[in-house]
Amino acid sequence: MGNGGRSGLQQGKGKVDGVAATPTAASASCQYRCIECNQEAKELYRDYNHGVLKITICKSCQKPVDKYIEYDPVIILINAILCKAQAYRHILFNTQINIHGKLCIFCLLCEAYLRWWQLQDSNQNTAPDDLIRYAKEWDFYRMFAIAALEQTAYFIGIFTFLWVERPMTAKKKPNFILLLKALLLSSYGKLLLIPAVIWEHDYTPLCLKLIKVFVLTSNFQAIRVTLNINRKLSFLAMVSGLLLESIMVYFFQSMEWDVGSDCAIYKSQDF
Repeated sequence: MGNGGRSGLQQGKGKVDGVAATPTAASASCQYRCIECNQEAKELYRDYNHGVLKITICKSCQKPVDKYIEYDPVIILINAILCKAQAYRHILFNTQINIHGKLCIFCLLCEAYLRWWQLQDSNQNTAPDDLIRYAKEWDFYRMFAIAALEQTAYFIGIFTFLWVERPMTAKKKPNFILLLKALLLSSYGKLLLIPAVIWEHDYTPLCLKLIKVFVLTSNFQAIRVTLNINRKLSFLAMVSGLLLESIMVYFFQSMEWDVGSDCAIYKSQDF
């Protein structure tokens, strides 16, 4: 067993019936998920005496509940980038990650910087230097607020569609809090916006489009894995979010605000 997996398995152990197991495994309120069939599991592994570890086998599919507990984090990250459902289930259900808020703020900062960069590149101002710096600073804050509102509209569109289609998606009430965390985590691709802008070249518009496609693909997989629904409903939910986001962009444009939306960025890039 790899060092990364062993170190992760050895955090917090308690004995149950003479066999050491994780405290959460003994708690009925804390359930894991099988990364293969998405069935609930009470534990991921058992730690017998003398450091003998044995991964729990799923009773439904007869496969290891979570093989990724033995893997190095880099391998898990690569599998997540490849949008593998097993890696998403491991991250969302079988680990404790509390960086959703920070990651969301950082992604919004990246998107706001991209919009602000596009806005400054298109504006030619002859005002005094102090006034220019003040205006540019407030332009960035405005881009951040607009990016946050558009992302909120995107999430509301997804949640609204899933709420309307709730009888079709699951037998029990969907966990929208977990879905929100999954969507925030799966938007990590926006971090690539900054390198795409800093290392400016002829293919920057294409890179920005590919980043957008990657983020949407990650969101699609996060919806499908979190709610355990089919690809069609996941796609329709994402389209609903994009539709409401587009309405928000159109509203800002009708107010004659420079929103620096993705569509506007792609069309205005001429290197």
